[in-house]
Amino acid sequence: MMFKKTLIAVSLAATSLASTSALALEKVDLLIKNATVLTMDQEKTVFDNGLVAVKENKIFAVTDGSDVKDYLAAKVIDANGDIVLPGLINTHTHVSMTVFRSMADDVPDRLHRYIFPLEKKLVSRDMVRIGAQLGNVEMLKGGVTTYADMYYFEDEVAKTVDEIGMRAVLGETVIKFPVADAANADEGIQYALNFIKEYKDHPRITPAFAPHAPYTNTTEILQKITKLSLEHDVPVMIHLAESERENQVIAERSGGKTPVGYMADIGALTPNLVGAHVINVDDNDIALLKKHDVGIAHNMSANIKSAKGVSPALKMFDDGLRIGLGTDGPMSGNTISTIDEFNQVAKVHKLVNKDRAAMPPMKVIEMATIGAARALHMEDTIGSLETGKLADIIIIDTTAPNMVPVYNPYSALVYSAYATNVKHTIVDGKLLMEDRNMLTVDEDAIREEALKFADKVRKTVVESGEVVQ
Repeated sequence: MMFKKTLIAVSLAATSLASTSALALEKVDLLIKNATVLTMDQEKTVFDNGLVAVKENKIFAVTDGSDVKDYLAAKVIDANGDIVLPGLINTHTHVSMTVFRSMADDVPDRLHRYIFPLEKKLVSRDMVRIGAQLGNVEMLKGGVTTYADMYYFEDEVAKTVDEIGMRAVLGETVIKFPVADAANADEGIQYALNFIKEYKDHPRITPAFAPHAPYTNTTEILQKITKLSLEHDVPVMIHLAESERENQVIAERSGGKTPVGYMADIGALTPNLVGAHVINVDDNDIALLKKHDVGIAHNMSANIKSAKGVSPALKMFDDGLRIGLGTDGPMSGNTISTIDEFNQVAKVHKLVNKDRAAMPPMKVIEMATIGAARALHMEDTIGSLETGKLADIIIIDTTAPNMVPVYNPYSALVYSAYATNVKHTIVDGKLLMEDRNMLTVDEDAIREEALKFADKVRKTVVESGEVVQ
């Protein structure tokens, strides 16, 4: 009998010890272990067998993994050597245009001769919603956790972002001629103001103004938007220094100034501004952009596909400007996952600089993560894996044939990786894609609805012979 009591006492003591030990562990919601962690912090710290711990929606710890037994996690992901890095940030796109992808790809002066007329016929709330849902899935599966968008009916885009769980800066387009959601620029500004009021306090959505370009708006419109953006403390996204048409119109309007010089003169260059493309700029323009702390979205694929030239993005990056990677819209790039930009960004800048060492992989990854966060003035909350930052994280499969072997993780990502190598995507501490399966939306249903809309596009534009060429 005494022997039995002793066993019970020992058992209770062991249970008590285990309970005390469990209480001593740090409880977290998610633990990623055995990972090649690219933190993208200021020192570009890399942990070869590291861990990332997430509590609620923030990064709780990023370590070398030696403390893995100190955590008690509700969910554990064993990366088994896979690459873990901050979620990619797409600094410029038009997500809803996925439903128009691959149309009239090689039409000269495509924006004015094809896209604007196409949008006049087909843009609606329904089209914006359907296209945004499809694009969100494409980006999330390609590792994009945050994106900056410019289009119409941006409140519809916001609903899709909220549903899937992504992060986004969404700009309501303002343009001087009639469009689907506004008869003129003033109506567009009012639409934007209503949108800003509705979403200003959303935890993952930042509403913004998006004047289409300097040449498609008047000086008065641009100045009004600048003033309102500062009053409401919201971003302004614009196509800037992108085309020869823009150069000509602005030179005529301003007495020979460049688009950047003109924007500076009218007071429209501010830290709230994010300029997309920024191809046709000289040293004086670059100095103005830096002086006014303007963000820049570098869209290599779209720029070279449209034959508009190569932005001096490397110079701007090296000069300390706020510059990040974007894709432009799915009629321009044509994919909208930033990872598809990596290879071209690295190689084309080598070509134009005639220097094999130009634009090394680490710079490309920086421009896709913390650099893109800087371009959007969001570097304090996203863009790197650091304690206290929001938990936007992706995991890249390193066992795929195109990723074997990995000697340098930066090189592997830039020169070898596909968007399909993204295995898990986490936004705001929530696992939104696991083993390439979407967890918050029905991917098949979204694809089917997009295909049905494509039938409408085909009948309205293609089969009817109303293609503008």
